[in-house]
Amino acid sequence: MIQGVLLAGGAGLRFGTNKLLHPLPGGGSIAVAAAHNLVCGLPRSLAVVRPGDDVLARQLRQEGLEVSYCPESVHGLGHSIACGVAASAGAGGWVLALADMPYICSSTIAAVAEAVAHGAAIAVVEYGGRRGHPVGFGAQLRAELLELRGDNGARSLIERHAADVVRIATDDPGVLQDIDRPADVAGLSGHGDDPAR
Repeated sequence: MIQGVLLAGGAGLRFGTNKLLHPLPGGGSIAVAAAHNLVCGLPRSLAVVRPGDDVLARQLRQEGLEVSYCPESVHGLGHSIACGVAASAGAGGWVLALADMPYICSSTIAAVAEAVAHGAAIAVVEYGGRRGHPVGFGAQLRAELLELRGDNGARSLIERHAADVVRIATDDPGVLQDIDRPADVAGLSGHGDDPAR
């Protein structure tokens, strides 16, 4: 089974407030939209959040995700990835999604999971020749994922295993649309799977 992991442990300091709880124009929060799309594409999913982020945790549980608290997430994305992988030790691979990317289509997520299920060590999506998210990792990289630290995420792992990367071309612009500042909310045109329902 491939495990979805929503990385929702960041502080979002550039946003000014808890950006993952910020509402989208169509309704629902940024994190809820990202969680909805992840679960639609990969029903077996969990979220990694900071301890004390109880409102966010409750919203994500309502979307069908298990929640894993990661005290080290404040030190960077690498810690959150390691926590998510550790919380799903029996998985046959992982699809890592960012909670501040609410417009990724569930079909894109499913395509990444399928590539990993069919043996890809690493599966990445590309839109217009640019690499985006989510990213999939096979179980053979579990030990290396568990060792990730800092804010570089899994970039070093992708570079180290460049020859093993499977690239998936997509027409989904949501794979490049992350939200860092309030202006980004209005500036993005993607709609993912219409999480506001």
